[in-house]
Amino acid sequence: MEKSERDASSYPVALDLRGRNVVVVGGGKVAERKVRGLLETGAAPTVVAPRIGAALRELAQGGAIRCVERAFEAADLDGAVLAFAATDDGAVNAAVVEAARTRRILVNDASDGARSDFTMPAVHRIGRLTFAVDTGGEAPSFAVRLRDELRSHFDERYARAAKTLADARTYVMSVVPTDLRARVMAALAVREIDELAALNAKMIEHEIEHLVALHDGAGATLEPLTHAVCATRASALALRQTRTAIAKLATAGIASTILTVTTRADRDQERPLDALGGDNVFVKELELALRERRADYAVHSCKDLPSALPSDMRLAAIGPREDPRDVFCSEKYPSFEQLPAGALVGTSSPRRRALLQALRPDLEFTLIRGNVDTRLRKLREGHYDAIVLAAAGLNRLGLAATHAQALDPEQIVPAVGQGALAIEMRSDDETLATRIHATFADPATELAVTAERAFLRTLRAGCHAPVGAHARVEGSTLTLRAAIAALDGSTVVRGASSQAVHDAAESDALGVALARRLLAEGGAALLAQDGESRPLAGKLFILPRTQDRPSRIASALRDAGAEVVEARDSEQAERAAPRPDALLFPSSGSVGAVGEYLGRLRREGLRPIVATMGAESSAAARAAGFPPDVVADEASIAAFVHGVTRYILSKEEP
Repeated sequence: MEKSERDASSYPVALDLRGRNVVVVGGGKVAERKVRGLLETGAAPTVVAPRIGAALRELAQGGAIRCVERAFEAADLDGAVLAFAATDDGAVNAAVVEAARTRRILVNDASDGARSDFTMPAVHRIGRLTFAVDTGGEAPSFAVRLRDELRSHFDERYARAAKTLADARTYVMSVVPTDLRARVMAALAVREIDELAALNAKMIEHEIEHLVALHDGAGATLEPLTHAVCATRASALALRQTRTAIAKLATAGIASTILTVTTRADRDQERPLDALGGDNVFVKELELALRERRADYAVHSCKDLPSALPSDMRLAAIGPREDPRDVFCSEKYPSFEQLPAGALVGTSSPRRRALLQALRPDLEFTLIRGNVDTRLRKLREGHYDAIVLAAAGLNRLGLAATHAQALDPEQIVPAVGQGALAIEMRSDDETLATRIHATFADPATELAVTAERAFLRTLRAGCHAPVGAHARVEGSTLTLRAAIAALDGSTVVRGASSQAVHDAAESDALGVALARRLLAEGGAALLAQDGESRPLAGKLFILPRTQDRPSRIASALRDAGAEVVEARDSEQAERAAPRPDALLFPSSGSVGAVGEYLGRLRREGLRPIVATMGAESSAAARAAGFPPDVVADEASIAAFVHGVTRYILSKEEP
């Protein structure tokens, strides 16, 4: 076969070989592997070879295969559906290929992939579920690696889930009207794996009858089955939230496939969110997928959305809300109140930090990034005494810490939209938006979140500002509580408003009114102060690291507005900050960690501000060609940060 033909993509087919004759020519280890793979499919292999190994003989004695112990003859292929040339003799293998082609039998040559009509993929089977990995015969070891990675993820739960859907299909075909079958199966197929795996026969019937009942009376007016693409982040929480949404939409005949998008914030787990591009940090790439029509809708955590969407986007629906509260998590301390003075608390949210610091100014707060499970792992490893997470994420993932305490939402006011899921779409897709809203929207949650988003929009504050707003609907009354805090928690302006609301316009008006009131009562000064109290805004610092524990130096400088890259080596420093404003060396080891990077700065004549802590780090910096501009008066974080800030501000004075 010509190379250009071999370069074409293969056509994957799942063959039913049960009881079918497949001839394997060869009696050694290669032939044995082929035979064992065939037996898993229920095939009836025939082995032909002058000498047949002991393992194959044993299989023949047990009746699993038939052995013909002699040299290959072309007639051995008569009646076969597939053939394998698996000897160590190239001439024999070539003869098997020629005989198979004459009889129009597909053949695999183990010694020459270019002569093969098909390749043998690496296979992972669980029950009737089969995963096959094929590299076209060019990288079999890599195929095995990928097979093993699949095996580590797709366990028996998936086999049980597949069996559930097989049983469901049998029941659907016997009792469900023809026009509903596809949407019922689509609604079942997107359920969580654990849920599907746990369903028994009675439960399956109940679920199917429930789905059919949703459409009773629809008759000829039933919406047609629609196939859509949903964009989402690739984190475990985002995927869990997305599957919740698409399972709900499937009940209305909207069958969805998932497009995973890795956002800039997902790629950069080191820097704080407000240093990565403002409010849209988890949203921009998803919106791009919508604009490029790679996706039809996107599922977001509502708290990630900016208070005003771009003109070409719309909020199609806000779904039912999970617990909106924040949760204190610790492996050592039962509650937030029982943390000792000086305990280290990790949070990525300026709002949480400010409101918690208002209650406990004696604690240390620092940045923590990463997915929910990553943050909990860091907590278990002792990097933090406590962390604070959203209850909704913990609940959706079924995760927890040894000690977990839901925080009072009147004190630690939740973020706008926290706990709710939102579906965003292009503004021009009216038909699909109408169907999604009718299926997914929760009226009470939409009224509550509308008021919260109006509050945030009126403040003109970003979703990463130290601002909280939480609304509840009871009957026809909506109560909105809100807080605006100084970044350090030294001052918090709080307020609440309640009134009867009947539509989104009235909810919006309530949010606007409360925002204006809190701005007038001191919130405006706090928001302005938050902007003015960041004297290092726009400055890029390199802080080489030799320890895993979160840096309190970096946290303090970020509070002052700086962007701090904590680099563990020269490659990371080079990638993140080719032209830094300042180099920070708290130890002599930190200088050595980025030696190559410093060499490149020297060669290009770049001379950032250099700050050191103590004599040893100062000597190491000088030896590297970067004598310090700032040396901390004492070996303390406060003195170091103060010295850096004072020096930089003095250089900028007119």
